[in-house]
Amino acid sequence: MPVRNYKPYTPSTREHSVSDFAEITRSEPEKSLTRSKHRAKGRNNRGVITCRHRGGGHKRLYREVDFKRKKHKIPAKVAAIEYDPNRNARIALLYYEDGEKRYILHPKGLEVGTKIVSGPESPIEVGNALPLGNMPLGTNVHNVELKPGRGGQMVRSAGATAQVVAKEGDYVSVRMPSGEVRMIRRECYATIGQVGNVEARNISLGKAGRTRWKGRRPEVRGSVMNPVDHPHGGGEGRAPIGRIGPMTPWGKPALGYKTRKKKKQSDALIVRRRRKSSKRGRGGRQS
Repeated sequence: MPVRNYKPYTPSTREHSVSDFAEITRSEPEKSLTRSKHRAKGRNNRGVITCRHRGGGHKRLYREVDFKRKKHKIPAKVAAIEYDPNRNARIALLYYEDGEKRYILHPKGLEVGTKIVSGPESPIEVGNALPLGNMPLGTNVHNVELKPGRGGQMVRSAGATAQVVAKEGDYVSVRMPSGEVRMIRRECYATIGQVGNVEARNISLGKAGRTRWKGRRPEVRGSVMNPVDHPHGGGEGRAPIGRIGPMTPWGKPALGYKTRKKKKQSDALIVRRRRKSSKRGRGGRQS
């Protein structure tokens, strides 16, 4: 998927780039696989903002994507490759031999007319889904389950891929895109191949309005707020933070303060932690 850049006719087109959508073969979604989507806009059931800077954006229809791939041993033909406004990956429309239609994430290299299948005895080909224990070492996979039957939860964004690196007993070691090596049960399903639309992260939005189309509202610095709204607020003119250090809007330290509880069951299955970032945070040490 090449990226299309614009000439700088206006300030917004100077850094503006979009996908060329060359792989898209159908413009309208399958009506039976779509439903309306309630946009929470960062509010909870009482209407209170629990996630700031969300709201507005273009109206979307939700495409029901099959992350479980539970139609075993029934071949399906790829009928179309479509755009999905709810994710940065493309989706592929499948026509099963029994007449059912379903969407799946579009793997890189999967073309219209190709036949794919899921099940324990499926061939090792792009788009097929089978248990991790049945895959040879070195296989690139995506849409990986964490619990058998729950459906793919990991490695679903555009360009993402994981790799089967080892097998031992009831578990298979999988190297995630972050570099983390995690043990997953052999019965968990995954789809072979890399998620398509690899160049998605190279796209530049180019202007603030395009961010608003996605439903993201502007962020405001705490130092320009009033003291009642943020710990950094208040003071005459430009004022320093005036506390121990940077704080969140709710008064907790923003740097170096651990707020997450340990997940014992999940952490026990991590063989190697993810790669450490080489970026230096504001006021923090190099990790």
